[in-house]
Amino acid sequence: MAFESSLLRLLDERGYIHQATDGAALDALAARGPVTGYIGFDATAPSLHVGSLVQIMMLRRMQQAGHRPIVLMGGGTTKVGDPSGKDESRKMLTDADIDANIASIRKVFERFLDFGAKDAQGRPSGAILVNNADWLEPLHYIELLRTVGPHFTINRMMTFDSVRLRLEREQPLTFLEFNYMILQAYDFRELARREGCRLQLGGSDQWGNIVNGIELARRMDGAELFGLTTPLITTADGGKMGKTARGAIWLNADQLSPYDYWQFWRNTADADVGKFLRLFTDLDLQTIAKLEELEGQAINEAKVALANAATAMLHGEEAARTAEETARKAFAEGAAGGDLPTVAAGDEGIGIVAALVALGFAASNKEARRGIDQGAVRLDGEKVGDPHAIARPGARVSFGAKKHGLVVAA
Repeated sequence: MAFESSLLRLLDERGYIHQATDGAALDALAARGPVTGYIGFDATAPSLHVGSLVQIMMLRRMQQAGHRPIVLMGGGTTKVGDPSGKDESRKMLTDADIDANIASIRKVFERFLDFGAKDAQGRPSGAILVNNADWLEPLHYIELLRTVGPHFTINRMMTFDSVRLRLEREQPLTFLEFNYMILQAYDFRELARREGCRLQLGGSDQWGNIVNGIELARRMDGAELFGLTTPLITTADGGKMGKTARGAIWLNADQLSPYDYWQFWRNTADADVGKFLRLFTDLDLQTIAKLEELEGQAINEAKVALANAATAMLHGEEAARTAEETARKAFAEGAAGGDLPTVAAGDEGIGIVAALVALGFAASNKEARRGIDQGAVRLDGEKVGDPHAIARPGARVSFGAKKHGLVVAA
């Protein structure tokens, strides 16, 4: 459909929209003036990873279109655990762990959102970060169940993917986790009351949870709320966004270096470059269209543009320039023959064991694996502990203190 509001047009043309509850009404609401919308993030680790980046970018797009984003940190729901997409229960964290994680995660949001913005009258209008522990912790559980529980049926809850898929796989689903969707629905109602929030955004796996919140607010308060979800972001080979053989691509610099973050984007598959440019950078669509026209080796220019833009947004322009220059020098040394041996690989990369053998650093796969077990192998300076790790073009492979080589594009 053709959208009237700048918000939904922006989200649509960049590829963020999968489903919306009453899209026409939401479009009309957004066209009339600023809308407040939120996305929730649980604080299970000191950093979010790149799999959460599309949601962070959705909040950024809201603010770019003149609307007000809310970052909801799940200080309360982190203690319960969202079963969506999970086969196992998460480990329990202490209050101190959760508070420390939230403080660490906030640093990333400060890179993407303006928390200090003010309107023409000087009133605060920027993004805000709230913690659902503020209203969930004081609740008496029996009182909550008596007030909110009658609006949910077990029959319907059993139909949601987050519950049904876990049970179909015969994986345990605790009663604690089963309550997560009730608490998330309560969050939406509470934000509507406290902050005038009318919109919840999220991934496609959150559709059921979002609809629950809309229905709860309608039944209890007569409020009209809306939901909008993004498609599941996968790579061209069907893999999950951000899942690599080397582990999660963390957003905090103390969890993953800016150079490794830059390399992650630089190693994007050819077929994903255009999509990722639209989703994860602020480059205008005309520029992106020109980059998408590049073919053959020239498409590497588009990948560098993606890596620079994504890295600059998170870590700053200087970090992006430094990462690009480091990679350029590494390639130059390899191309010139220099002192560094090279091994060629396609976009899919090469297994670290095979790379060590091909570079002559190990005489056999067994020796390569032994070096990994002993902590002697590094990729771009990071110790490799997984013999199945993948080294992609641009990566520097080290074995011990003196053996260094480069993976170059085939």
